[in-house]
Amino acid sequence: MAARTDQFISPDYLLLDELLTEEQKLIRESVRSYVKKEISPIIETYAQKAEFPAHIVKQMGGLGCFGPTIPAGYGGGGLDYISYGLMMQELERGDSGVRSTASVQGSLVMYPIYEYGSEEQRRKYLPRLGSGEWLGCFGLTEPDHGSNPAGMLTNIRDAGDHVILNGAKMWISNAPYARVAVVWAKDENGDIRGLIVERGMEGFTTPATHDKWSLRASATGELVFDNVSVPKENIFPDIKGLKGPLGCLTKARFGIAWGTIGAAMDCYDTALRYAKERIQFDKPIAGFQLQQKKLAEMITEITKAQLLNWRVGVLMNEGKATPQQVSMAKRNGCETAANICRNARQILGGMGITGEYAVMRHMMNLESVITYEGTHDIHLLITGMDITGLNAFK
Repeated sequence: MAARTDQFISPDYLLLDELLTEEQKLIRESVRSYVKKEISPIIETYAQKAEFPAHIVKQMGGLGCFGPTIPAGYGGGGLDYISYGLMMQELERGDSGVRSTASVQGSLVMYPIYEYGSEEQRRKYLPRLGSGEWLGCFGLTEPDHGSNPAGMLTNIRDAGDHVILNGAKMWISNAPYARVAVVWAKDENGDIRGLIVERGMEGFTTPATHDKWSLRASATGELVFDNVSVPKENIFPDIKGLKGPLGCLTKARFGIAWGTIGAAMDCYDTALRYAKERIQFDKPIAGFQLQQKKLAEMITEITKAQLLNWRVGVLMNEGKATPQQVSMAKRNGCETAANICRNARQILGGMGITGEYAVMRHMMNLESVITYEGTHDIHLLITGMDITGLNAFK
């Protein structure tokens, strides 16, 4: 497949750039330029072949896309949360799988090691993960426990200076290429504990997940633990219960809220350009009322989501954002982007299903993003419980 020329122009209907600092805009521009140069020309080919472009890991590490909010002394970027969001927006504008790689590395691997890990763990792992020398993954979801992680069966038992880990995780981004895995398991008291498992530990395997119609350019796999001996110094010392993994997911969901709107912006930009160029009945289809309705609704929903994401970013920077507020942004971003991608596909007609345009790839990717890290329905119930005080989960 011939490389696609990336003509993307970012929509900013309410001049939201005026809310950003110069540093934030420079960071966004650096990632946008990277995506145009390195991701857009190759991503359709990798998606069609269902292959992960592993070479981008070190590229993204060098660009600072891994752990941008982690202090620089530990291999992160020391940046604010709006900068992090903008980076995820631009990466997902290229491909959801590329953003997933960065989200997992930063929010689900580096963040828990920084927040919950010992100083020795931070020094050992974070610089290598931040640079992209090592890729990491996050093991919470199990074959029979997705939306209800508290029911997990993966477990550890005490064996002196180490623990014995047994169980399995699935739908794990980065797993086939990961050097380390942050894994959540129940101890003998039934408490959920986090620990760092390294590739090469006997009994630890990462079979790849095949035949996906979504996130085809992302590496997905399982984590299988068969009597894996893990040193006790690899256990997070002071965190117990679901608070640990859910704290990581809040950070990752924030990145998803921004990322999905990147995909929406890309589909809108493609549809707008196509509608102006495509001639039917002797005029551009952009001149017909129903196409203008689609485009006008797209830019309206993108603008609303941009404002929501920016406000949640401000609250994150101030340490005031609640997990429930982040849930709202994640669900809104996913739903908004999925609807916009479907409408963009309609504007493109038959061309919308081809690899010549990114729209169908974004559509398929978003079917995963709308499910992972809390499904659409689960996030609705999180908001519902927050506003009513009543738990609908049980």
